[in-house]
Amino acid sequence: MYSQLKIFLIFFVFLLFCDPLSSHAKMVSINREGVNIRSGPSTRSPVKWKVDKGFPLKVIGSRGKWYKVRDFENDEGWVYSRLTIRKAHLVVKKPVINIRSGPGPNYRIVTKAKHGVVFQTLTEVKGWVKVRHESGVTGWVARRLLWGW
Repeated sequence: MYSQLKIFLIFFVFLLFCDPLSSHAKMVSINREGVNIRSGPSTRSPVKWKVDKGFPLKVIGSRGKWYKVRDFENDEGWVYSRLTIRKAHLVVKKPVINIRSGPGPNYRIVTKAKHGVVFQTLTEVKGWVKVRHESGVTGWVARRLLWGW
């Protein structure tokens, strides 16, 4: 009986102080155009930069209904949580990338995309991601060229 109680207490303390999901950073995407990323968790805090619909951000903290976030260039700021969604998006982190017709380097190039372009994530296969741009263009990109989820 004593050992079962001890195991329960250790498990309870673990759950209380250790977030088992903390190794998996929470990602969000912006849900509308022209959202302000601020220097603090308030509408009175100065705007650091603006982002548009789909832009992915890593949540690194929170205060009330505000998320402290980091972008693909490691810039940090605050965004009101209701301006985000849990829908996977990726952003181009290289100067220019190829969008291909299939998941591999031997498929034809459909188009190219520049640094900072945002795509919706559709599926992932062996290091390649099928993406869709808001313009309707769909194709495959090597995952290592993108940031987000």
